[in-house]
Amino acid sequence: MIPSPRRSPAPLLRPSPVLRLLVGRSLAALATALIPTTLTLAVIRSGSAGDLGLVLSSELVPMLLLLPVAGVAADRLVPHRLLLTADLVRAAGQLGIAAELLFGPGRIAVLAALAAVTGTAVAFGAPAVRTLVAATVPGDQRLQLNSRIGVAQGLAQIAGPAAAGGLMLAVGAGWSSLLTAVLYAVAAASLIGLRPNRDTAPATGDRATFTTELRAGWAETRRHPWFLANVLGHGVWHLGAGVLLTLGPLIAHDRLGGDGAWVVIAQVGSIGLVAGLWAAGRLPIRRPLVGVAVGAAAYGLPLAALGFTLPTAVVTAAYCLGMIGLGVLSPLWETTLQNRIPHEALGRVGAFDSLISFASRPLGLAVAAPIASIVGTAAPLLVMAAAVTAANLAILLLPDVRTPTPTEPTPTPATTPA
Repeated sequence: MIPSPRRSPAPLLRPSPVLRLLVGRSLAALATALIPTTLTLAVIRSGSAGDLGLVLSSELVPMLLLLPVAGVAADRLVPHRLLLTADLVRAAGQLGIAAELLFGPGRIAVLAALAAVTGTAVAFGAPAVRTLVAATVPGDQRLQLNSRIGVAQGLAQIAGPAAAGGLMLAVGAGWSSLLTAVLYAVAAASLIGLRPNRDTAPATGDRATFTTELRAGWAETRRHPWFLANVLGHGVWHLGAGVLLTLGPLIAHDRLGGDGAWVVIAQVGSIGLVAGLWAAGRLPIRRPLVGVAVGAAAYGLPLAALGFTLPTAVVTAAYCLGMIGLGVLSPLWETTLQNRIPHEALGRVGAFDSLISFASRPLGLAVAAPIASIVGTAAPLLVMAAAVTAANLAILLLPDVRTPTPTEPTPTPATTPA
C-alpha cells in the first residue's frame, strides 16, 4: 500500500495590505486625537495659559518647518519604513510624556521637548501615508480606502477628546499618554512586512542633492494648475475654519442660547463630517475635482449663517452641510493626488498641500479675535464666507478640473530621476 503524500500545512491567513493600512491608520488617528486634550488638561492643572501655548506650539512649529524635508524623504525612502519609524518615534515621545506625568512633576520644559518630538514625527508621517497608499493599493481601490481611513479619522476626532477627558478624570493624564504610546506602537506593528509595488519603489541609484530634489518637487507642483488652485482654495477654507472655530463659540454663548448651543452645533457638524467621508467612497463621482471644489465651497454656508446670526437651527444645519462637504472633499482629494501626481514626486508635492493646510488654520485662530474686537464678529465671518465660496468655485473654470481623473499618473521629465 502506497502511503498518501503528506499535505503541507495550510498557509497562515494574513491580513490584506488594505486591511492592515486601514487598521493601522485608524489606531494612529485615535492616538493623535488623544494628544491635544491630554496635554491641555495636564498643563492646565499644573501650569498657566502661557505654558499651554508653549507646549502646543512646540508640536506645531516642527511640523511646519519640517514638512518640505519630510516630502523629500517620502519620495526618497521606502514609505512603509518611513511611516513605521514615524509611528515608533511618536510612541516613544508619548511614552516619555506618560513617564513624566506618572512619575515626575510634569515639567513644562520636558513636556514641550517631547511634544516637539511628536510634532517632528507627525511631519514625516503625513506625506508617507499618502505615498504608501499609492505604492501599495491599486488605483481603482484607493478612493474606497481613503474614504474608510477618513471615516476612522472622523470618528477618532469625536471619540478622542472624550476618551482623553475620561481617562484624565478616572486615572490621570499619564495613563492617557501611555495608551497613546501603545496605540502608536500597534499602528507601527501593522506596517511590518508591507511591501510597495515594484514599479512605485524609490530608485536606488545615484540621488540628486536635497535642494535639487526639493526644487524638482516645486517644479512638478507648478506643472499642475489644478493643484495650485485647489491648494489656494484649501488654504482659504482652513483660514475660514480658524475664524469660525474662534468666533462661533462666542456668538453661540452671547446670541444663540449659551454654550450648550455650540456643543450641539459642533456635534452635529462632526456627524456630518463622518457622513460625508462615508459617502465619498460610494457616490458615483466621475470628476473628483468638481466634488472637491463644491465640497470646499460648502464651508461658506456656516460662515455666512454665523455672520448673519441666523437662528440656532439654521446655523446647525448650515454647519452640518459644510462639514459634509469637507467629508466628501478629503478622500476625493487624496485619491486625486495619488492618481494624478507621479509616484516619484507625490511626497514632495503633497507636502506643499499639507504645509498650507497646517499653517492657515492657526493663522485664522490667531487673528479672528483681535479683528472681531475692532470691527465686530459679523464682518470677518462674512468676508471669509465670500472668500471661501469664491476661491473654491473659481477652480471649476480650469479645464483640468472638469476632466475625469485617471487611475494611475503618467511620469513626466520633470519628476523622472536623472
